[in-house]
Amino acid sequence: MVERGASDGGRAASVPGAGWQAPLVTVSGASNLANLIGRDIVSGRLGETLLPSEVEMRERYAVSRTALREAYSKLAAKGLVAARPKVGTSVRPRADWNMLDQDVLAWHLQTSPVGELFADLYALRKMIEPAAADLAARIRTDDDLTRIDAAFERMTESRGSALVEADYEFHVSILTATQNRFILSFSGLIKAAMLSAFEVSWSNAGVVLVKTRIGQHGEVARAIRDGKGETARRIMAALLEDSIGDVRAALDKGRTA
Repeated sequence: MVERGASDGGRAASVPGAGWQAPLVTVSGASNLANLIGRDIVSGRLGETLLPSEVEMRERYAVSRTALREAYSKLAAKGLVAARPKVGTSVRPRADWNMLDQDVLAWHLQTSPVGELFADLYALRKMIEPAAADLAARIRTDDDLTRIDAAFERMTESRGSALVEADYEFHVSILTATQNRFILSFSGLIKAAMLSAFEVSWSNAGVVLVKTRIGQHGEVARAIRDGKGETARRIMAALLEDSIGDVRAALDKGRTA
């Protein structure tokens, strides 16, 4: 697992300093305002308890009361804030945040120590993808095999951003082969985080490592094609463990560069 804490730069302070004030930025539309406030909440710049008063927030972001309230409504739907009569709007505990919401996930990628986020991402993937590979090997159709083989072929022919996309499609094709709608939705929910992690790991990989990792993907594909569920599970688990190691190495290299 990626080490947490100081090695990742640590979490942003939960309470902003007394003299802190966000840049006075005029934003248009509740969605843009929700994005701006959402990032400030996730980063810790707005603290982790009661938000500033409505008047202060309107001045800080240079917006109307209607825009602010609409933004709060969007953030409340994502589990980030809650309004209480005669108290105000407060930040909800992190455990209540909808981490599978695309905006919330994007705000974490933009503002949080990515080592922590990727560690959690791969822990989740290791719970799901080895079992998915096992199931796919047992029930895959010819169409599933065609998609898996096509994605793997693109991986062998691609580099850079094209390799990142092909890698994602390879894993999606395996999830699709499970024929389980909940498992299939998993990849779409965390697509942004997966693509970011793939970009980090592949960008740091040399020729030999690229060949090795692509070869591991090929072994997973062959096990699924041969109907060897336990083998597919084992190889996928090893691939994910090696991949988080690649991400860790890339992040460590970036910190010492």
